[in-house]
Amino acid sequence: MNTYPFSAVAGLEDLKLALLINAVSPSVGGVLVRGEKGTAKSTIVRALAGLLPAISAVAGCRFSCDPDAPDPECPDGPHDDAERQERPARLVELPVGASEDRLVGSLDIERALTEGVRAYQPGLLAAAHRGVLYVDEVNLLHDHLVDLLLDAAAMGQSYVEREGVSVRHASRFLLVGTMNPEEGELRPQLLDRFGLTAEVAATRDPDERAEVVRRRLAYEADPAGFTADWARADAELAWHIRAARDRLPEVVLSDGALRQITAVCAEFEVDGLRADLVMARAAIALAAWHDRGAVTPADVRLAARLALPHRRRRDPFDAPGLDEDRLDDVLDRTGDYDTEEDPRPGSSRPKPPSPPVPEPRPPAEEDGSEITTEDPEPEPEPDPDTDPDGPGSGTPLPDAVDLPAEGALVDIGQALSGNAASGADRLKTSPADAAYRPRLFVVPGIGEGAPGRRSRSRTPYGRTTGARPGFRTVHLAGTLFAAAPHQRSRGRSGPGLVIRADDIREPVREGREGNLVLFVVDASGSMAARRRMRAVKGAVLSLLLDAYQRRDKVGLVTFRGRDAETALPPTSSVEAGARRLEDLPTGGRTPLAAGLLRAAGVLRAEHLRDPARRPLVVIVTDGRATHGSVDDALRAAALLRDAASVVVDCESGPVRLGLAARLAERLGAELVRLEDLPADGLAGVVRDRRVA
Repeated sequence: MNTYPFSAVAGLEDLKLALLINAVSPSVGGVLVRGEKGTAKSTIVRALAGLLPAISAVAGCRFSCDPDAPDPECPDGPHDDAERQERPARLVELPVGASEDRLVGSLDIERALTEGVRAYQPGLLAAAHRGVLYVDEVNLLHDHLVDLLLDAAAMGQSYVEREGVSVRHASRFLLVGTMNPEEGELRPQLLDRFGLTAEVAATRDPDERAEVVRRRLAYEADPAGFTADWARADAELAWHIRAARDRLPEVVLSDGALRQITAVCAEFEVDGLRADLVMARAAIALAAWHDRGAVTPADVRLAARLALPHRRRRDPFDAPGLDEDRLDDVLDRTGDYDTEEDPRPGSSRPKPPSPPVPEPRPPAEEDGSEITTEDPEPEPEPDPDTDPDGPGSGTPLPDAVDLPAEGALVDIGQALSGNAASGADRLKTSPADAAYRPRLFVVPGIGEGAPGRRSRSRTPYGRTTGARPGFRTVHLAGTLFAAAPHQRSRGRSGPGLVIRADDIREPVREGREGNLVLFVVDASGSMAARRRMRAVKGAVLSLLLDAYQRRDKVGLVTFRGRDAETALPPTSSVEAGARRLEDLPTGGRTPLAAGLLRAAGVLRAEHLRDPARRPLVVIVTDGRATHGSVDDALRAAALLRDAASVVVDCESGPVRLGLAARLAERLGAELVRLEDLPADGLAGVVRDRRVA
């Protein structure tokens, strides 16, 4: 099968350069490719393997040992006087649904059962040694697999301690991961383990887009002919990689260049020293690629643009990026070292022709609003004579009126219906309280949801607690115990056990699952009047942060005016959630029944997509229903009876009707008054909730 040629990929200069740097110096630490769907991320990564130099390996070694320097601890060793073979560098793909056994290897069950010996079956980390390990959608990979993968990439070795097998083998590879940020982010500590990052986005230029489509159609019409047309360009790139690898040991990193690298890392306040090491290695590789004998300020700048953006992301609400004006300022202040002379002897020798180096483009800016934690301007004193929910609601008058800020939107439909005069439909956007780290809350019992870091669950990964009939993964001890009583009746005569299909057992493992926390929030005028939306938004942002770390999903349903809307569909994307919450408007009447119905619909749709994920519904309301009736709301609450719920009562004033208490009773939910919430706000209620 013909792979799409690397040199035929149009655009993506930053990504091409990052991949070529790692091809020259795999010690840089790999590449994380972030970008929207349909931007040729997978295509260009798969094409890279064809440019890598062929390797010499020990014939028959499952761990691709170098015959000139074999691994003394290779499980297939020793390799004295071993025969060598030449083969292309491998591209090994790690699928999202891979198991731990597939990644690191495991006991060879067939030999254990038939021959009674403990033998190791290598995994993908062994197959990728001295090649490329490609992880598509790395942000969707289970956390424990990501940890194993990045540990091996950092140490150059894989350690296996399981099922009576203790193995260590070399595992050095070029790690490339791709991800779509819309589907959730990697944790900052995992981002830091990737050497370089590249942001990719489809060009908006019609001519460039036409060229991309033209090339792709030509490839699909005649893959062999298209590949042959670009074979020379790919061959030149492959030659250039080999030549740069040969020059790499000769490149000098001067003290001045090193001080410039460390000054940049210090200026941008990156954690740890991995960024300094990655920048140094990347700058050296760039100098070798350009056939320079010493690192220059231009090399340092390119290395910084590729190595630092993802390390600046300390908080999940921060979008990856780098202030290039600030970078230039640091480089100008520290770039006075001498780089004019090439320190290598014979550096003036003629160079063979090589393809042009892709010029990197600035990383695409992400469209996202910054989360502010500063206190907003004080709101005006409440006007006791105005009722945001309108006359005749049968409830105490609220304490303030939502006056629209300059340029605020007004609900035109309700204004035409005669409600505008009361001020009920004037909308404003409230800021959020500062986000904070919430305490852990769990859903009691044992679920079977998606692996996460919160509630107890039976998952394919985790602590083994027993065995049950099944074939997904063999539980060796359970299988042996099941077969042992039947050996005489089965006529066993040799050393091996007689195993039948009904003897096979799979492990029962207990780990942690992620949950769905769905907020159903009253965004009417009375809520904004008391500035309650600030606390609600701050709590949801805090839970988004916690969900990011624990692999939960968080959703938000709001109701105001005449209807309800899903302001935030269930998601693990922190950036999307932060933007939606920051722009959430408040004002208008209180359609409580519509909010509960919308919440039931969200849970129903999410259950179809992910039936094993258990939800917790947090309803923030005073129980009033000024659009529709309280009885309608109580009937709608019946649809949420199967979900664990918390009702936060926001009713205020000297006279309380207890409508939220009636709602909580109908739901079978815990009732918490807003004024009784702990100092850390609404998230404390969710964290402390124990669902029966």
